[in-house]
Amino acid sequence: MSDTLGENTLTTSPPEGRSAGGDGATKAPSPARKRGAGGADWAKRLEITLLAGPAVIMFLAFVIFPVVMAAYYGFFKWKGFGPPTDFVGLQNYITIFQDEKFQDALMHNGFILVMSLVIQGPAAVALALLLNQRMRGRSLVRVLIFVPYVISEVIVGTGWGLMLKTTGAVNHFLIRIGLPDWTVEWLSDPKIAIWTLMVIISWKYIGFAVILFLAGLQSIPEELYEAAAIDGASYWQMQRSITLPLLGPTIRIWAFLSIIGSLQLFDLVFIIWGQYVATTAGTSTMATYMVGEGRLAGNYGYGNAVAVVLFVISLTIALIYQRFVLRRDTAGALTEGKK
Repeated sequence: MSDTLGENTLTTSPPEGRSAGGDGATKAPSPARKRGAGGADWAKRLEITLLAGPAVIMFLAFVIFPVVMAAYYGFFKWKGFGPPTDFVGLQNYITIFQDEKFQDALMHNGFILVMSLVIQGPAAVALALLLNQRMRGRSLVRVLIFVPYVISEVIVGTGWGLMLKTTGAVNHFLIRIGLPDWTVEWLSDPKIAIWTLMVIISWKYIGFAVILFLAGLQSIPEELYEAAAIDGASYWQMQRSITLPLLGPTIRIWAFLSIIGSLQLFDLVFIIWGQYVATTAGTSTMATYMVGEGRLAGNYGYGNAVAVVLFVISLTIALIYQRFVLRRDTAGALTEGKK
């Protein structure tokens, strides 16, 4: 009887969700779950497409397409109307780099770039540290420093142009206070005009740098200064060891914006000096050269070639700066894909 029961003992199958070996391994996801995950992926992709699609279309239509068309027109001698037919190949680009006017304009842009960093950077940091202290009228001073930045370039250029001309308010003031020997040609003397431009640029744009640095200072924890003070650090030691290192990312971002703005400077120079005075006074830039030798000269093909050269120079400097200067800042901001 017992033998019969032993032979007829029923064997049970492994429990659902476990392997036959009894190792407790879970079974593979069901096809329904896989289909659900795939549907979620498609929904996410559709959401990204709907949100980013309009921006991508605008970028392609108003940035990439004009650059491509400018590069195309740069191969022609074109008057600006009708289809371009007079193909000149690379002659426009060869002429650009052989023209002494463009070489001078390129040097002026380089000078403005370097001096903007040298003058505005330290001055803006000093003003930001001052305005970060508790003092009466601090909000009013911040507003007054930022006001020039929000004023239109046309108003700034017109106002400074009127004040700095030979019979303008600046020379008149110097005569009235008994300093007639100090009156100079602020706008037409090649030895002075470029420095006059730097004063105007610094006055116009230093407010943006100050506000940007003030925002960076607000993100520095106050506990760091308190701990340094307890350890006996002086004010300048705290600024050198705490403020400047932690303000570094903000300074680098501002420097990047200043570099790109210096390379593309046009409006202030064109409004104050105009097409021809800018060249003779030594304040011309690549952008004013592009407009003067392209649009105003009726040679739109050449102007498009200059625009492409300006774009390539700006893009190259931007990529180099991002690769070697902003690399650690951008690397810290990218979290996905890290192991």
